[in-house]
Amino acid sequence: MGEQIVSDIIIVGGGNAALCAALTAREAGVSVTVLECAPPEYRGGNSRHTRNMRCMHDAPTDVLTEAYPEDEYFADLLRVTGGETTECLARLVIRESPRANAWMKSYGVRFQPSLGGTLHLGRTNAFFLGGGKALMNSYYAAAEARGIRVFYNAEVTALTIRDGKFESGEMLLNGRPAEFRAKALVAASGGFESNLEWLEEAWGPAARNFIIRGTPYNRGRVLKLLLNQGVEQIGDPTQCHAVAIDGRAPKFDGGIVTRLDCVPLGIVVNSHAERFYDEGEDLWPKRYAIWGRLVAQQQDQIAYSIIDSKVLGRFMPSVFPAIPAGSIGELAGALNLPPERLEATVREFNRSVQPGTFDHQILDNCRTAGLTPPKSHWAQAIDQPPFYGYPLRPGITFTYLGVRVNEKAAVQFQTTASSPNLFAAGEIMAGNVVGKGYLAGLGMTIGSVFGRIAGREAALAAAR
Repeated sequence: MGEQIVSDIIIVGGGNAALCAALTAREAGVSVTVLECAPPEYRGGNSRHTRNMRCMHDAPTDVLTEAYPEDEYFADLLRVTGGETTECLARLVIRESPRANAWMKSYGVRFQPSLGGTLHLGRTNAFFLGGGKALMNSYYAAAEARGIRVFYNAEVTALTIRDGKFESGEMLLNGRPAEFRAKALVAASGGFESNLEWLEEAWGPAARNFIIRGTPYNRGRVLKLLLNQGVEQIGDPTQCHAVAIDGRAPKFDGGIVTRLDCVPLGIVVNSHAERFYDEGEDLWPKRYAIWGRLVAQQQDQIAYSIIDSKVLGRFMPSVFPAIPAGSIGELAGALNLPPERLEATVREFNRSVQPGTFDHQILDNCRTAGLTPPKSHWAQAIDQPPFYGYPLRPGITFTYLGVRVNEKAAVQFQTTASSPNLFAAGEIMAGNVVGKGYLAGLGMTIGSVFGRIAGREAALAAAR
């Protein structure tokens, strides 16, 4: 079989949840080994593309304004998920978020206040100074200093589980077969969003036009191994964190700079130059993650954001420049849209805009009347040239299909029994908390809280 790796605890994965589990377990004095399938330069999974985490707090902090109490946080979650959440686990994530934040600081993670603009996150989300890559670099430096072994290019290919208990596993380590054994295992290996064949199996041919915002290494291998051995599934394979991103983004790993936040400030049309949803339905952090799915439902999975000069500087632009034009007809030509139809759509929208006081920081009173679909907030006539357009594609961040866990992060088997030594954290179990929709920063909070729980419980299991 080749090299054999023995450790008290094995962590499969190399992102935020995995390193939170590894560091927490190491605090208990057990030996910890991390298996990261990516090479060192791509370590960290999707976490290296992140910017913030959503935190409950009862009073202003060094980086958060006002207060964001538990019940409001949970109400926000209920609204975006339509109730598709496990309340006890969701409230656990919410209540533990302040302690997770403090713990992260103890490992060198630094925070900063949010930027202004359409994100509206100053009260709810703590931003990482230097972004997700700086966060992960802090964790890996702490892991090295504490004697945690990290193996890169380590792709798990098999798991031996008997009577609900993990025994051993196999992997390709730098392309060569190897075996690993441990008293407990934490699966923190992400979703299956980079497995294009699996996406197409769930979504059909439309998936061929999806862009994967994050790592190309989240192919769902460990998820499938667990499900095939009787671990209980949670979530729908078609549900995912999917946002509207710049259609010019690369197929993989474009990250957060390809996201477009101008949607609420203009109109969005499909390839027929027709609007198809309310661009101003709610504050952007509560609605940005529905737009990937909305675009995915359009012909050829493409749409276009149309804005005018009035809103420039009010949103974080894509890494790609907007496509400018002196008139709506000219913009239609540049975007390969039917000019007469786009002109008619803009004209109809402009006529429907009601008087109001525009304020992109709140749910203002600028709306349309007699228009289907309506625009509920931030409706302004698109009438100040030059005009600008961005092509939109569905950008998949992570999938919600995963494994069911309990409040101790132990995976549940279809027999309803929980494993005594097999735990899960991060994207691979996020569907327990967020069954559909999304709240900005929630994924990192789930990973941080359940990573720490999984690490603590794995250490206890290893000591038994």
